Amino acid sequence: MTPFVLVPGLNCDARIYAGVANAIWPCGPVTVANHFEGTTMAEIAASILAAAPPTFGLAGFSMGGYIAFEIMRQAPERVQKLAMLDTTARPDTAEATENRHRQIALAQKGKFIEAFDSTHPKSVHPDNVANEDIYATNRGMAEANGPERYVVHQRAIIARADSRPDLEAIKVPTLILVGEGDQITPPDAAEEMHKGIASSRLVTIPRAGHMSPVEQPQAVQAAMREWAAGRPAQFRSN
Repeated sequence: MTPFVLVPGLNCDARIYAGVANAIWPCGPVTVANHFEGTTMAEIAASILAAAPPTFGLAGFSMGGYIAFEIMRQAPERVQKLAMLDTTARPDTAEATENRHRQIALAQKGKFIEAFDSTHPKSVHPDNVANEDIYATNRGMAEANGPERYVVHQRAIIARADSRPDLEAIKVPTLILVGEGDQITPPDAAEEMHKGIASSRLVTIPRAGHMSPVEQPQAVQAAMREWAAGRPAQFRSN
């Protein structure tokens, strides 16, 4: 059986993978990584690798995908399969970086929830903006992370590497999953990763935005279950 390491994103904890962990557990033991150790992508990745099994399947959601790219740079021989959920290989645009600095400033002024609320509508599909359960889950995860870690993670995201040059080197079976309405790491970014990773499969989740595991849990769990089970016919050959 393959052990799995699942890396959460910004303002996320194990709840982002709650259903996914249950769905893939029959294929191997699941660990939700601690992404609180370190202040840069490289340091966070190194801390996760230090606690991870010798070899494992790796999944990253959003910022967790940026960390997963760093893990692939540091120890590609340890990763047996890869899943990238609502993430991108691209660095920030100037506009995105400016927005992050504004959100950091709010958090440092004691307005962390205001920073969260300003981004929540963009993080979900328009159909889900008024969904109180989704909002409560996302806000609960953000509050559990807290403003200090939020600032550290935002700064690490701003400084992250451009991972597009590394796509061709990824040879393991890779699932690339994106919500059809993802405004943060949009479908064209997922398509770019799919084109760059020869051994990849692209799955688009209907009626989901950036928070697809929370918005459409059953569809995401089904895709992750197939990935974990290792059905090679679904993945393009090199």
